[in-house]
Amino acid sequence: MKLLLDECVDRRLAGELAPHEVKTVPDMGWSGIRNGDLLVLAEAAFDVFITVDRNLSFQQNLPGFNIAVLVLQAPSNRLADLRPLIPEVLSTLPTLVKGVLELIGRTT
Repeated sequence: MKLLLDECVDRRLAGELAPHEVKTVPDMGWSGIRNGDLLVLAEAAFDVFITVDRNLSFQQNLPGFNIAVLVLQAPSNRLADLRPLIPEVLSTLPTLVKGVLELIGRTT
């Protein structure tokens, strides 16, 4: 499965997501691109977009995109806060549906 990590997600999280192919927004040269345009680019090359942006579902019409979106909910976007979510991320990935946003984790 091909995963794209948003630029607001600690890039070191990529190493935790093996055996999946993981790239970051900066790896792709897409830093600074707004979410709608970013999702258009991402859907052409990736299966899942992983972000911590909780407002994404309010900003975009996700059913219009051919990519699944996974929002990680943690106290911060620091690796220490995101790492405990990895087991749930890995178990959820095979069940994701393109055009649908899935939330993982919690804020406290």
